[in-house]
Amino acid sequence: MNKTSQPLPKTRLDKWLWCARFLKTRSAATLFCTETRIRINGHAVQKGGAFVQIGDVLTFAWHDRIRVLEIVAIAVRRGPAVDAKKLYKELPTNPGLPPQY
Repeated sequence: MNKTSQPLPKTRLDKWLWCARFLKTRSAATLFCTETRIRINGHAVQKGGAFVQIGDVLTFAWHDRIRVLEIVAIAVRRGPAVDAKKLYKELPTNPGLPPQY
């Protein structure tokens, strides 16, 4: 990193999941992180305090399917659902297949 570049903003995994509206409360997001196998860039984590940043890829089971998401933004606060969908990009779970919606 050179002197003119700014570090990417980071946030806790549980906070990001809450802001992205995957879970209704922050404590539910923390519990989800400890009880579910979540991978950040292919590395398994089991704590909500793991930090994520723009460009990270999350992989986790969600409603009977595997979600693969690339983080494209970090929210300052939890906003409406329309804004929450702008925080991530859905990636295909199988190469060559479009993501399921």
